[in-house]
Amino acid sequence: MKKLLVTLGLLLSCTVAVHAEPAKTPATPEAQTAVAAPAAAPAVATSAASSDLKPTAAVPAKPEDDGKLKANPKVTIPIFLIIIGVTMSVVVWSAKQTKSASDFYTAGGGITGTQNGWAIAGDYMSAASFLGISGMISLYGYDGFMYSVGWLVAYITVLLIVAEPCRNAGKYTLGDILAFRTNPKPVRAVAAVSVVAVSTFYLTAQMVGAGKLMQLLLGINYKFAVIGVGILMVGYVVFGGMTATTWVQIIKAGLLMTGAAVLSVLVMLKSGMNPLQFFNDVASSERIMDHVKLLPIYLKEVEAGTATADAGQRFLEPGLFLTNPLDQISLGMALVLGTAGMPHILMRFFTVPTAQEARKSVIVAMFIIGSFYILTTLLGFGAALHLTPQGIQKVDAGGNMAAMMLAKSLGGDVSPFIGDLLLAFLCAVAFATILAVVSGLVLAASAAIAHDIYVNVIKDGHADQHQQVLAARITSFVVGIMGIMIGIAAEKQNVAHLVALAFAVASSGNLPVVVLSLFWRKFNTAGVIAGLLVGTIASIGLVMVSPNMTYPDRVADNAKKAYTKLEADIAGGKIAPEAMDKTLKTIEAKKAEEVKNRGGKSMLGLSKPLFTLKNPGILSIPLGFIAAIVAALAFPSRRSEEMWDEIYVRQNTGIGMAKAIDH
Repeated sequence: MKKLLVTLGLLLSCTVAVHAEPAKTPATPEAQTAVAAPAAAPAVATSAASSDLKPTAAVPAKPEDDGKLKANPKVTIPIFLIIIGVTMSVVVWSAKQTKSASDFYTAGGGITGTQNGWAIAGDYMSAASFLGISGMISLYGYDGFMYSVGWLVAYITVLLIVAEPCRNAGKYTLGDILAFRTNPKPVRAVAAVSVVAVSTFYLTAQMVGAGKLMQLLLGINYKFAVIGVGILMVGYVVFGGMTATTWVQIIKAGLLMTGAAVLSVLVMLKSGMNPLQFFNDVASSERIMDHVKLLPIYLKEVEAGTATADAGQRFLEPGLFLTNPLDQISLGMALVLGTAGMPHILMRFFTVPTAQEARKSVIVAMFIIGSFYILTTLLGFGAALHLTPQGIQKVDAGGNMAAMMLAKSLGGDVSPFIGDLLLAFLCAVAFATILAVVSGLVLAASAAIAHDIYVNVIKDGHADQHQQVLAARITSFVVGIMGIMIGIAAEKQNVAHLVALAFAVASSGNLPVVVLSLFWRKFNTAGVIAGLLVGTIASIGLVMVSPNMTYPDRVADNAKKAYTKLEADIAGGKIAPEAMDKTLKTIEAKKAEEVKNRGGKSMLGLSKPLFTLKNPGILSIPLGFIAAIVAALAFPSRRSEEMWDEIYVRQNTGIGMAKAIDH
């Protein structure tokens, strides 16, 4: 226990400051709430004033986009069909291999460490991280990169604490780990509810993202896009189980890394493959400077006399978006600790034959994910440099199409066909990305229902292999259909906070009970149930009263700030005559938006947030640990203590694990 606390303390002490879902980036500077920024950190790159480097001839940005981004269907559709055909052939092959419950849930434990590492990376690198982080960097510079680091550092927690013990102590699900030395029925029931909650939050965000992405890029109706993704997702899981899901994730990770690498090379070629020249070009871009000068936090720094760099250099420094240190720490805790409690990540450690392979898979995944986020940094800054932040926001206010726009633009410099081909390839990669992630989530949720609830609670563990596989496939089908229905219903909803919520629940409910089950002798049934319930309820409750929710009065205030500034610009003669009509229409629209929202309440009837942080981790994670510890001490169990030695030996040696099946 002492060793565990020291390890956790070291991890938390080096938690990286990160922030909320990139897709939630404010549409305009006026819409962003200005908060005092922390002192500027040392510059990332040498400033233009002090560097001998000169802007390259290729730096001038292209004319801003007209606000539309469409893929060429003659190029895109064949690439989509190829990827779907390859992955479906994998499903057909996997279906022949899937005969037992072990095959369905864990691929028989026959996945190698390297394969599992690629699959973990494929499971983890969602479309939000690919499109959202590169977009965030294109609008806010350095802070977007800081966001991505949190997910990478999270795997240190996974590697040091849970990978090997979970592989040795569990079988298929989170419930298997928690039920080993507790009263299994209530523990499995509560664990299953937590797993389904986390998976649903994450799945809904992914399904809505899939529909919006396909709608924007290909002009496909939103409902048809969601249904199409859902049908493929159900097919992968129901027929292929974990084997098919694993190989779809591996294929997707390979495609994503290939696309990001090709695009990054094209970006660096523009600056002569010289990183210093590249960042010097960014710092000296006039359009980037114009963008930074309009950001509220930079305006406050200039007014207060605390600005330490010109606008271009400031784009390469922290603090343009991550303005609240406490919020950064809170979300950092949720990401760094939440990954170790995500059910679809935990399931991956049951697919390898040994604990050594489990550790190897985490290391491989860390290398792939780290390389990927370095590439997204080049894509984000490259998009800002060659497309301009203003042009990116015309297509998507949150910047989520920056990487797609960059592919079409840089490929188009070679030839229009290459531009269409690169865009089509990235569209297909984003599609495959969503399919891989949602398949893993559906498998985790269906395993919790079929294995924990049906087999072990309802059937009391007395179900043959045929019944177990049938239950798993039926529940996968039902979960998939529910995912489609929720995705369609949530089309008009703001679902960005659901990703943060999934990590908050995983870090506040799942992680404390997993860690204490594996490392504390006195932990028992009462501790598991209390930790899961308190951590889950606290994290969900705090998010529901946080700034993540929509507060109509705040929307009205932001609209008023926007049109007031534009009116002041007109009065000051700052609006060009040719832009006057557009500006007047914007003012009219903002006034209508203010009237529409003034006096409205949030979903819970609040005018403003009760909890001011966007992520509850800093409060809900300690609550989860405290509740689990207090309940375990208040209701001691001799049986749990007596079984501690067995779980300790199992998690350190792997004795008692089923033999792996070769694939």
